[in-house]
Amino acid sequence: MNDTLNIIAKYQSEIWKAIGETFIMVGISIPAAVLLGLPAGTILYLCGKGQKYENRLLFTIMNSLVNVIRSFPFLLLVVFMIPFTRLVVGTALGTMAATVHLSVVAIAYCSRLVEQSLLEVPRGVIEAATSMGASTLQLIFKFLYVEARSGLVLGLTTSTISFISYSTVMGIVGGGGVGDFPSATAISGLRQA
Repeated sequence: MNDTLNIIAKYQSEIWKAIGETFIMVGISIPAAVLLGLPAGTILYLCGKGQKYENRLLFTIMNSLVNVIRSFPFLLLVVFMIPFTRLVVGTALGTMAATVHLSVVAIAYCSRLVEQSLLEVPRGVIEAATSMGASTLQLIFKFLYVEARSGLVLGLTTSTISFISYSTVMGIVGGGGVGDFPSATAISGLRQA
């Protein structure tokens, strides 16, 4: 037990650095998911079949994009996005580059969860809002989001937990964080303990 505590004390600064990098990656990707995924999911819902603003072309394009990003293996997506990441942040390595990959996946996941939450809103709520003369923004903010609030919060919570685990994969490609922490020295030290 003392050996394990000594090893933890020895790598304490590295542990805190890795935790900080993970918080940076998740701390940027989750607001990106809310700021871009929430509107994207709302557009998916409003443009879906049988909805008020049905738009088959826009729905098909957005739905396909979300499905491709969500179904693509994460590590392959990271490698595939290297040119885009270089364009956005100037490098493909490091914590800031990792936030680009996580943000793209977070936006896709969040938009799908938002769409699913909005689909659970009873049709009568939308009909009542429309009959009262609610504008599109009022329909979204005063009716849809209010009725779907618990599903939206649950989806965001689930997404946050998922992206903490996704951030560990970023260590493999030089993104830092807790996925990059277990160096060979630390692992060998823990084995000896």
